[in-house]
Amino acid sequence: MSQRTWARAFAPATVGNVICGFDVFGLALERPGDEVVARLRDEPGVVVTRVTGDDNRIPLQADRNTAGVAAQVLLARISSRQGIALEVHKGLPLSGGLGGSAASAVAAVIAVDCLLDAGVARETLLHCAAAGERIGAGAAHLDNAAPALYGGLVLVRPGDPPDLVQLPVPDGMACAVVHPHIEIETRNARRILGDSVPLANAVIQWSNTAALVAGLFRQDWDLISRALVDVVAEPLRSPLVPGFQAVKDAALHAGALGCGLSGSGPSMFALCRNLEIAERVGAAMQKAFADAASLPSEAYVSIVNRRGAKVREIGGW
Repeated sequence: MSQRTWARAFAPATVGNVICGFDVFGLALERPGDEVVARLRDEPGVVVTRVTGDDNRIPLQADRNTAGVAAQVLLARISSRQGIALEVHKGLPLSGGLGGSAASAVAAVIAVDCLLDAGVARETLLHCAAAGERIGAGAAHLDNAAPALYGGLVLVRPGDPPDLVQLPVPDGMACAVVHPHIEIETRNARRILGDSVPLANAVIQWSNTAALVAGLFRQDWDLISRALVDVVAEPLRSPLVPGFQAVKDAALHAGALGCGLSGSGPSMFALCRNLEIAERVGAAMQKAFADAASLPSEAYVSIVNRRGAKVREIGGW
């Protein structure tokens, strides 16, 4: 019988908040994403041997690396002294608002779990990935890690442990994400929000989050569209993204259900009824970034990813 000596896993980009659900809604995309390769090594502990796609900005020290920390916590949870070497291949832009820290952490725990054939429960893998994301983003944002791991559109109710509810995704629902060539640090984007929300705005936001859930269960496209309004974070964060309003207007004019920041930005996303509309919306958003802010950008268009992270390849001898 052959023994596994390495495993490669993929975790997708995610859209946090989904406009009205600050820190509680998140959805997974088909692409782009991060890959992590986990290999057996003789010495115990976790090392990160290589990171690509980061312009040498991500530390190789395992205790300062999101994938490295996630793998360390997983080994501790299963009481394993097995040595693991990680390679991290970034397909997501840094500080792009697409859940890059979460994707690396989730891909790491999926790869290590597969390599060791440990069969760890998804809830435990999420806990380990969250510990890794905390290193990269300054806090564990489960609205990125949960959809990256589980796929689909996820509602996260904070708690210990948190409640995770996988919401129904209407048939055909697609997403267009456009990443302009600027960066916004998540830590900085959170600082500007402050610690309080006016009661009137809170009531609007509560009603929109509830309406979005109802719209998803009923597959009511019009209600979904009406619910995709953010009166809490968007007014404070949108000035950080040049051309924000022009891009949002272009997306809605092209047929999007709603448009807003992906996570804390600078990427912007639009939910659409189908892939054809999403392709048209993505092109309109790119053009608006170029026309209104002279910003080049990348567009990613996909249906909502219902599967989440996955093992892509296993090797052995």
